[in-house]
Amino acid sequence: VQLQASGGGLVQPGGSLRLSCAASGFTLDYYAITWFRQAPGKEREGVSCIDASDGITYYADSVKGRFTSYRDTGKNTVYLRMTSLKPEDSAVYYCATDSTTCTFYNNHDYEALDGWGQGTLVTVSS
Repeated sequence: VQLQASGGGLVQPGGSLRLSCAASGFTLDYYAITWFRQAPGKEREGVSCIDASDGITYYADSVKGRFTSYRDTGKNTVYLRMTSLKPEDSAVYYCATDSTTCTFYNNHDYEALDGWGQGTLVTVSS
């Protein structure tokens, strides 16, 4: 299982970005997908998880109302739409597979996540 996050970049505060999480060789529909981020000198932080069956989504308090995770089954891709970005959102963002009901995300057990690749850098700065 290997995922690839993409779509990061430099954006001004208040701006928006859409990150993509793509897989090759397997279907993302069967997996819950967690987005997490890590900024330099900081611990890994879970951002969002979309479960495998009902499309239930979970969000960290710091991004609730600003970030949206959703699937495009036809493209075998999970997206993270980020709006009203703040400088504190700057980090490398990764996507990874979780248990089908986002157990690892909800338990903050990020070491149990699987398949995360290189990540994509998001920089929010004026």
